[in-house]
Amino acid sequence: MLLEFLLEERSAEVALQNIVHRILPYAPLDTRFHPFRGKQDLLSKLPLLLKGYSKWIASDHLIVILVDRDTSDCYELKQRLEAIVAEAGFKTISRSPEDFQVIIRIVVEELEAWFFGDWEAVCKAYGRVPRNLDKKAKFRDPDAIRGGTWEQLQRILQDSGDHPRRLNKTRAASDISRHMDPDRNRSKSFQVFRDALRRIPQRQSDK
Repeated sequence: MLLEFLLEERSAEVALQNIVHRILPYAPLDTRFHPFRGKQDLLSKLPLLLKGYSKWIASDHLIVILVDRDTSDCYELKQRLEAIVAEAGFKTISRSPEDFQVIIRIVVEELEAWFFGDWEAVCKAYGRVPRNLDKKAKFRDPDAIRGGTWEQLQRILQDSGDHPRRLNKTRAASDISRHMDPDRNRSKSFQVFRDALRRIPQRQSDK
């Protein structure tokens, strides 16, 4: 089984390199990660890229498209992606759950929400951050943190001295993701992503 990940940026790549095989520890997987230069770069290149895939892709080859919601309307963004995939001739897990080749998932609102969803992993990566921060009302729902999850994580890591200047997103993604446990993450968007990947072995057994 080959999983091809189309991602917004390098930080998502390094995080998923640590996470994917923990989500599917017993599945025989090969993974490829393709980071783009942001969401608009990915969206602009996606139609042509998928049409290229459609000419040679094998039945055991799946594509995972992962983008941040940011300030986009989640429903409109999902429908745009679904339309691009359908135009290329692929079936998505949302529209064909038993026979799909593409998984589309949206991070709400950005990748750092997944890190807030597993605050224990953040504490293991950076021992000086507040250990009970996830118990505070502001941070209980990782997907609804106000002020931007990237900005909030940057402020916390600046205060702790771990990233005293501007947050290095790629380094933070690597540091934190290596400690993440997919089954304890409180972010709903992470859970939806995790559960979609776990549908893959069942899809294979049904074919």
